Amino acid sequence: QVQLVESGGGSVQPGGSLRLSCVASGSKFSINVMGWYRQAPGKQRELVATVTRGGSTNYADSVKGRFTISRDNAKNTVYLQMNSLKPEDAAVYYCNVRSLGSVDYWGEGTLVTVSS
Repeated sequence: QVQLVESGGGSVQPGGSLRLSCVASGSKFSINVMGWYRQAPGKQRELVATVTRGGSTNYADSVKGRFTISRDNAKNTVYLQMNSLKPEDAAVYYCNVRSLGSVDYWGEGTLVTVSS
């Protein structure tokens, strides 16, 4: 069974920063892509950023230059450093892991609130 444990969400003022972390664990579990998605109230879940096992990254246009995704393969952990946060970044952020067998796993989500 695969478990994804997220941490780092919270409340921040516009212009502030947060760092999200997600640790993946489970037996017989080989990770390919790790990433973050988010879902704001009344909106569909959307891609924020992904990083491959080899370190290639992909970002949504709305977060380019402000967010940085990284991973530690030895620890099966993915991070999302979020800087210059805007009110429109407020959402529940979900960790996603895709196995080498192309199976997707999701975390339970961590809430990010951006308001003054």
